[in-house]
Amino acid sequence: MSGHVKNMCPQLTISQAARTLLSLLLVAAIDSVSAGVVCRKQPCGSSLQRSLKLTKLIHKESVDLLKTYKLSQGDMSELFCQMSINNVPDPNISGLDPSERMLSIYSHCKAFLPHLKRVTEQQTDLQPPSCSLLSKLSTAHNRTNGLANQINCIYQTLFPNLPIPPEPVDGPTSVPPSQNVFQQKVYGCVVLKRFKAFLSRVTRELRTLKSQVCTRRITFADTNALF
Repeated sequence: MSGHVKNMCPQLTISQAARTLLSLLLVAAIDSVSAGVVCRKQPCGSSLQRSLKLTKLIHKESVDLLKTYKLSQGDMSELFCQMSINNVPDPNISGLDPSERMLSIYSHCKAFLPHLKRVTEQQTDLQPPSCSLLSKLSTAHNRTNGLANQINCIYQTLFPNLPIPPEPVDGPTSVPPSQNVFQQKVYGCVVLKRFKAFLSRVTRELRTLKSQVCTRRITFADTNALF
């Protein structure tokens, strides 16, 4: 019996590959520009709505990303995804007040980035270059980086006197050392499952923050206008 597992990863056509490459280049360009530009002040509601739309997009893509990942890992993919490992960011958002919870969202985005990058590197070694999983992983990484930049700007605008700590507020999680193929498959699935769960929580959280923080700021501004 052969020890090789048939690769079921969906392949990109030439036209799909071209569109995907263009999309990745555009996303990377936008992210690189936003990372080097001072945050512009925008209305509270519109800036949070923009981040909410981006979060919903990433979450939608993360559902397809996880399906594609499982499909590319062979017959034991469900087993891989049922296992648990340490040092992967927890999807839960922490904090008691809006500033702490927004900081937790930002911290989580930054914490997931090196893990998404490591999964991409591992799967690049395991999958053929035409595998659509690779482009979807890169897109997830780039969009998450863009979301982190947006949340950072919103936080600075709403809470200018509260600095962002250099380390993640929920504790750093280091990427794993060298792993065998089995460990890589498990690690990748755990990262993507928690990533999808985190985005689901962010979607709900941003809706709540928009109603809490933006309403509070409008009320405060209206009150000041009376004097």
